[in-house]
Amino acid sequence: MFGFDTLDLSRAQFAMTAIFHILWPILTISLSLFLFVVEALWLRTSDPVYYRHARFWSKLLVLNFAVGVVSGIPLEFQFGTNWAPFSHHSGQFIGNILGFEGAMAFMLEAGFIGVMMFGWGRVPKGVHLFATGMVALGSSISSFWIMVANSWMQTPAGVRVVDGKIIVTDYVAAIFNPDMAWAVGHMWVAAVETGLFVIAGISAWYMFKRREPAFFARSFKLALMLLLVIAPLQVWLGDSSGVDVFKTQPAKGAAIEGHWHTNRDGEGAAWSLLAWPNQAEQKNDWSIEVPGMLSVIATHSATGKITGLADIAREDQPPMLPLLYYAFRAMAGIGMWFVLLSFWTFVAWRKVGGRVEEFVRKRKLLLAWVLTIPLPYIAVECGWIVREVGRQPWVVYGLLRTRDAVSDVAAHAVAGSMLMFFVFYIVLFVTFFVFAKKWLQQGPDVALPLPDAAHAVGY
Repeated sequence: MFGFDTLDLSRAQFAMTAIFHILWPILTISLSLFLFVVEALWLRTSDPVYYRHARFWSKLLVLNFAVGVVSGIPLEFQFGTNWAPFSHHSGQFIGNILGFEGAMAFMLEAGFIGVMMFGWGRVPKGVHLFATGMVALGSSISSFWIMVANSWMQTPAGVRVVDGKIIVTDYVAAIFNPDMAWAVGHMWVAAVETGLFVIAGISAWYMFKRREPAFFARSFKLALMLLLVIAPLQVWLGDSSGVDVFKTQPAKGAAIEGHWHTNRDGEGAAWSLLAWPNQAEQKNDWSIEVPGMLSVIATHSATGKITGLADIAREDQPPMLPLLYYAFRAMAGIGMWFVLLSFWTFVAWRKVGGRVEEFVRKRKLLLAWVLTIPLPYIAVECGWIVREVGRQPWVVYGLLRTRDAVSDVAAHAVAGSMLMFFVFYIVLFVTFFVFAKKWLQQGPDVALPLPDAAHAVGY
């Protein structure tokens, strides 16, 4: 259909639904953790500002959680409708892992989010804090199992293939596969970082507008203090994950760096700062290079050997090399900006002695935080492009090619379902935007009374 076959359309549909869905759980993970922190601070300090922060930000969490749940359903259905051979091949492991995610994580979130939202003044404060903690824990457990499944697809372990199906021989090895630790850590920290920048950015917007600056200075400062640790940690995790990619998936590593020829023994591989990879010609059309630097980046050694794409069979090379190359650079560049902005702001905060009335005069700095709000989402999307497109042409690396994993359905049927999902996601996004805009315009109730004192005992 329109020159695209079933494989192309099925990949495009899964990419579209995954790109949209990932926007929501990353904020759920981080925002639920933030809510747990501010609620715990309220119980510890009895400062009502923390209680009002919990009530204010929880509304955004519920909106986000609702869209995340609904938008994720089409992803799971596609394993049967569009990728049935993949499910047949890998279902013994992937099916179990997704089942764990649903039973251990989603049910935990769904079971306690009602108490978290509607339990104020109805349950003891300690019970309410426990419910908030369970929502946060459930969202993090969900991230763990999803990344276990995806990391196994990147570096499969603990299985053998019998008659076209994988048989799990060692569940521990399969779960704790070579990519798992870096994948789980990098993704979870990315989610936390996203939420902190959203919280700090929205708080900066209110301070920029001079709406309740003292109230939002509290959430801004808390997010900033956490980002001073989280932002550099994420850069380190990204670097370590990248080193691991060059060991476990050399084709992906070479593709994201536009590296075509394996360096000689005793010589470092040149790093292309910017380039335009040309897969047809098996070279870069142009490149700005730093001699020897790729070996340092990819192996932490001055003469580390980096396999070039030209030394890998064409059928095993990832597609869409310019997309991979620049998605990786966008992600890395945004990560460095996060570190710079966090420490720049910390210095500015210290210079005014933490006085809110002086800090709000730094209009350009506050505006920088507001404009940064979309960047963690862009970085996460770029990271997933690198992760998934870079794994091609494999759906399970080294075991099952993507072309062998797609269902035998008509191309027009896939195109029709993709159009339906597209319209559905537009409706979801617009609905979220309308309610989020109302929440943002309404702002916090800084005079909100505390829950009924009769329920304040027993915590």
